[in-house]
Amino acid sequence: MEYLRGFLEEEDAIGVVELVLILLVLVGLVVIFKNQLESILNDAFSKVSNAVKKL
Repeated sequence: MEYLRGFLEEEDAIGVVELVLILLVLVGLVVIFKNQLESILNDAFSKVSNAVKKL
């Protein structure tokens, strides 16, 4: 019985679970907003490329 109580009160893996959930949310957001992110990055890189060409 003490083993079961200790197992239920153990919180060592909670940090790992939180990290995995955060990563899943981030991946989900990237998948959902993929087109918008691509257009933002393409615009930024084209502006940088044009600025470098002017040098």
